[in-house]
Amino acid sequence: MSEVSRISDEEWGIWRTFYAMRRQLDQALEQQLQRDANISRSEFEVLISIFESSAGQLRAGELADHLGWEKSRISHLVTRMERRGLVERRDCDTDLRSSWVALTADGKRAVLGSMSDHAATIRRYFFDALTPEELAALNSTSVKVLEAIDPPVCRTGSAAAAA
Repeated sequence: MSEVSRISDEEWGIWRTFYAMRRQLDQALEQQLQRDANISRSEFEVLISIFESSAGQLRAGELADHLGWEKSRISHLVTRMERRGLVERRDCDTDLRSSWVALTADGKRAVLGSMSDHAATIRRYFFDALTPEELAALNSTSVKVLEAIDPPVCRTGSAAAAA
C-alpha cells in the first residue's frame, strides 16, 4: 500500500469515538449478562436465536449463519454450553452430518431470566441516551453501512441481527 490514508484527522476522531462507544457498550452488556444471568453475551446470542426459532431448535450450521460466526466457533461454544446444561445436541434425521441444537430447561430459564434485565440495560445505555431523531439517523446510518458491507443479514432487510 503506497498511499497514505485518505482519512482525515476529524474522520479518525469520529471513528475512534464510535469504536470506543461500541466497545464500551459491548462490555456493559457483557457485564450485565454475566452479573444477572451468569451467561456470556455469546451464550445469550445462541440462546435467544434458538428460543426465537420457530422449531425451538436450529441446526448448528444455521446457527452459525444466523449469527455470522464460523462453524468452529459455534461448535466450541455449543460444547461448552452443553457441559453447562444450557443446550443439547440432537441427531438430525434428514442430514446425518448435521445436528440440531436445542435449549434445555436450564437454557430456557437462562434466556427468559436474562431478557428483562438485558432489555433494561439496552434501554438505559442506548435508547434513553438518544433522541428519536438521533435514533432514526443511527438506524439509517447502520443500514447504509450494512449495505456497503453487504452481509446476508442486510439482504434480508433485518438490522436487528446486528444487535
